Amino acid sequence: MNPNNQNDPRSPKRFEWIAEARKVKPIVLEPPHDIRSGKIESRDRQNLAGLEPYAGPWERSQVRHLLSRVLFGVRKSDLDYFTNLQLEGSLNKLFEQLPLPDPPVNDYEGIDENAKDPHVGFRESWLNAPHAGNKEGLRIVSLKSWMIKNFLEERPNIRQKLVLFWSNMLATKIWDVYIAKTSYPYLEMLHRNAFGNYKTFIKELTLDPSMLIFLNGAANTKEAPDENYARELQELFCIGKGPDAKFTESDVQAAARVLTGWTVSWEKYENEGPFTSRFNVWAHDTSDKQFSEFYGNKVIQGKAGFQGADELDDMLDMIFENNETANYVVRRLYAYFVSNEITDQTEEEIIQPLAQLFRDENYELEPVLRKLLGSAHFFEQANKGVLIKSPADHLLGLWRTLNVNRGGNGLQHELRVHRSMHWQMAGIGMEMGDPPNVAGWAAYYQAPQYDKAWITTDTITRRAGNTDSLIFWGFWIDQNLQIKADLVSFVASLKDPADPNSLLEEVALLLHGLELSEEVRNNLKSALLSGQLSDHYWTDAWYAYLGNSREGSNERIIVHTRLQAVFRQLLQLGEYHLM
Repeated sequence: MNPNNQNDPRSPKRFEWIAEARKVKPIVLEPPHDIRSGKIESRDRQNLAGLEPYAGPWERSQVRHLLSRVLFGVRKSDLDYFTNLQLEGSLNKLFEQLPLPDPPVNDYEGIDENAKDPHVGFRESWLNAPHAGNKEGLRIVSLKSWMIKNFLEERPNIRQKLVLFWSNMLATKIWDVYIAKTSYPYLEMLHRNAFGNYKTFIKELTLDPSMLIFLNGAANTKEAPDENYARELQELFCIGKGPDAKFTESDVQAAARVLTGWTVSWEKYENEGPFTSRFNVWAHDTSDKQFSEFYGNKVIQGKAGFQGADELDDMLDMIFENNETANYVVRRLYAYFVSNEITDQTEEEIIQPLAQLFRDENYELEPVLRKLLGSAHFFEQANKGVLIKSPADHLLGLWRTLNVNRGGNGLQHELRVHRSMHWQMAGIGMEMGDPPNVAGWAAYYQAPQYDKAWITTDTITRRAGNTDSLIFWGFWIDQNLQIKADLVSFVASLKDPADPNSLLEEVALLLHGLELSEEVRNNLKSALLSGQLSDHYWTDAWYAYLGNSREGSNERIIVHTRLQAVFRQLLQLGEYHLM
């Protein structure tokens, strides 16, 4: 590592924006190109290896890099498991089709004196129940906590990381919709289509009741065409705003007319049954819709009666026939899984071949993601440790990595824990199911800031508070419950916890994925040895603990206290916030 080279992902100069707030090892990320404007800036970096399959060593550092991008946190058990699978086997496992998670139920009944649903009892499903009026918030918080639970508990698989991605790129706002029984089908749709066919995905999204409500599609009629969804369909969901995205205002207007007539079954709002979408013949504009030269001057012929619903398929065919759809989607996936810096060379050698693969595969997502994640380019050193962790990766990833025991049992206990995590994440910039607007979280699209938007003097302090509380006094669930990480048990699961060098190397790999500098390693080792010089000061303490591991024993307290000092330092280093 060259500490003065800002292009080196491990260089201390890549975090200067954190140093001011928390006095941690500085790191700075250079501004990448704007995915939505298409501006691409070149800078010196190693040559791209291209999209040929990765053929290098398959060791723990490569496995950790892959898992850090596709899972929330990296557990030692997962690291061991995937190391034995090799790359192809790992991708097969990560793209395994899993059953859909069990849907949420009333887990809030009796959690406090106001938590009583007027329509469903404890453990009952509210998915087909009437709207709960001013108690609807109970269901919404329950739904958001259900999302947290899935992120934490699903078997190692790329699906949950993609659910977060799609909830940002194809965003609704659950609080704005304020109908939990229609927001759940939206989330279920994200699970079902996470790495399926994108064209099918977009059609389902267009007709999703939650989206119809959120972007006013439910009120789009021939007398008053609403352009909201028609604009975002092109600008945010398919075409983007790159230099070659030349759709026009007239295209937005024509698309809005194509979509007239689609609405939701409002009678289900106060009655039992799920929200569904439907096509109102009387509200549809049956005239022809002329599109611009960008779409080949396509004319979508107007259709009367229920055949008017088929105009949607004609329009989606037109949008997906345009090359910009594949280009834009691939750029967004690349920025999420690899790097938000897309140079001219990356565009030519990575983005464009992947976009062509996307088109050749009829817009199936899995082949594109497999090709990218299995490529030599993905495993380049220049792509390691260059993304700043989202609040979900920061908080939920740490809980998973440390195997934190959430304790207790029963639905109400789970809700209390997951609800607390949800609000803590909201406090550092990411409330599940409610990005700031339809464009999603700015960290995923806004140049030149991009993921640096996750870090402010406020959020970095809150992040440190989250990690400190988990290590020292307990993560705040409520006044009656705080949960601490069991660092001793975590370290006991490592390969050789009695060896301070092996211990630090393995912990740093799991938490950072980057090699520790000699200075940092010496500081951590000093804490582990209580300032002594010989390794046996830790080894002796560890074996003494093994001889008396009873809770509250002096031997356990000594080991635990030293580990607290080490983990606090590790989690306040700039590298911890990178993946």
